[in-house]
Amino acid sequence: MKRELRETADGSMTIYLPKMDEHYHSYHGALQEAIHVFIENGIQRFPKKDTISVFELGLGTGLNALLTALWATENNQKVYYFGLEAFPVEVEMNLKMNYQDLISKDFATEYFTKIIGTEWEKSVVISDKFQIQKVEETIQNLSVTNQFDVVFFDAFGPRAQEEMWEFSVIEKTVQLLNSGGLFVTYCAKGQLKRDLKALGLKVETLPGPPGKREMTIAWKN
Repeated sequence: MKRELRETADGSMTIYLPKMDEHYHSYHGALQEAIHVFIENGIQRFPKKDTISVFELGLGTGLNALLTALWATENNQKVYYFGLEAFPVEVEMNLKMNYQDLISKDFATEYFTKIIGTEWEKSVVISDKFQIQKVEETIQNLSVTNQFDVVFFDAFGPRAQEEMWEFSVIEKTVQLLNSGGLFVTYCAKGQLKRDLKALGLKVETLPGPPGKREMTIAWKN
């Protein structure tokens, strides 16, 4: 699959897929979108506990994992992170991402290098607060017994990857959530919210990141 590097509006890099005419992140700003959706309106909303477990559908460039690792350190919160990716980005291309330069926080470069360089299928300690397991598989074929506190649903949009937004996929992902768990996504499509409600979740529509009017979170009762 051909991939091209693109700079987004906030200066951070993303990847563009010509065949799908789709970006990995918002071209209005990859970094600010990830912070707004998955940190400020994602893991930051979940109550503190000994270890918060996160399931990301669509690990992509590792940006959400990096931001979560930094958040864990800054908030003295242990996080176990399970990143699912059916089509991993080549390490050489990932190294061209400039997130750690823009974030300008302690450990950003160290954490990002470790995250993208860790072996797949193995659980690896990145810091005393963050542990990650990267798995190369589709959600349709995934078989795990883990239950998670937070789901980052970061698949490509419904226009480019309609099959990832089918009810069966949403249902399987919700089944991975613990009771009281939080489902987070940049998407605000009406059908998604109806599906989440049908699965018994309490749905909230929140203001979206720059360039996007709304986003969605949902709590598993």
